[in-house]
Amino acid sequence: MAGEREIRELSVDLGERSYPIYIGSGLLERIGAIFLERGLPARSPLLLVTDASIAGRYAGVVERSLRDAGYAVSRAVVPSGESSKSLAQFDDLVTAALEAGLDRRSTVLALGGGVVGDLAGFVAASYMRGVRFVQIPTTILAHDSSVGGKVAVNHRLAKNIIGAFHQPEFVLYDIDTLRTLPMREVRSGLSEVVKHGLIWDASFVGWCDENADRLLALDPDALGHALYEGCKVKAAVVSQDERENDLRAILNLGHTIGHALEAVGRYGELLHGEAIAIGMVGSARLAARFGYAADIAETTERLFRKVGLPVRIPTGYDTEAIMKAMLHDKKFKEGQMVFVVPKAIGTVEIRNDVPAAWVREIVEGLKEEAGER
Repeated sequence: MAGEREIRELSVDLGERSYPIYIGSGLLERIGAIFLERGLPARSPLLLVTDASIAGRYAGVVERSLRDAGYAVSRAVVPSGESSKSLAQFDDLVTAALEAGLDRRSTVLALGGGVVGDLAGFVAASYMRGVRFVQIPTTILAHDSSVGGKVAVNHRLAKNIIGAFHQPEFVLYDIDTLRTLPMREVRSGLSEVVKHGLIWDASFVGWCDENADRLLALDPDALGHALYEGCKVKAAVVSQDERENDLRAILNLGHTIGHALEAVGRYGELLHGEAIAIGMVGSARLAARFGYAADIAETTERLFRKVGLPVRIPTGYDTEAIMKAMLHDKKFKEGQMVFVVPKAIGTVEIRNDVPAAWVREIVEGLKEEAGER
């Protein structure tokens, strides 16, 4: 893709459904030209899905660029926050698509964080049995969810339990949009950045450790590198295992406990990255139970503390409720507790033999230690 500013580009290799990831500055202003370059039809109307916190900042730029390129685009705005990943909002967006006249050649655009991407992607996967879809993430956290085609909404009992695999046409990551993120969102997003190193690349974990201050300061060069490396891991895994038959499950490091914590907190008390950071500490403690090096847990916890993420379960969270929430998690098979467990920094394995008693003890320990601080 031509341009004066540096653009980092990756590819998710899925045969005929392969697609690029573009990472750089000033990309929102060029999205109309990119749509034309990618051959997306201009005769069919587009639906831009965004949330209330993003609409006023970036939706106008995207719409102007698309209209200047000859596209007709309608906007649909959903409330900010995890509660929008619901069947009620899904229904509202299908109505918006119908009212906008979307047809089978139309494209749904997701402008926002992971909530918008998951929700809009599920609409695209379902509307007329599937229409085109473009991811435009505006958070650090969404560098993970925007790649790989997993789209979903939540049920009151479980996160992401209603969904599909629906790959985007491309992912457009304009890092200029990250400058307006609240610091808590920045820290939450770095959780998934570090996760990609923990599962795949020990040297990247070391780089994150050395450059934590630059990342927290949103240094453009550091941020661009971190997002490129994180997306590179995600793209490599998805290219080998699109539908999570085996390898892709390693991306769930920390998510079994993390998703349960989100559910117990009613998707409002802990941000996703915060819950997953706690979950990764729990998984690292499981590693010690299986005889792997104790410094896995020490390194994991120290790095998350360094970027300001929580590493303990809030004392008010009920253990029974956490365990019950895990029973609804998709990562359970035939009654066995399935966890991604680190064997070393940068290497993980999938264990389907994790005793529930160990998990309960770790949950209790993470709660008790929170009360001691």
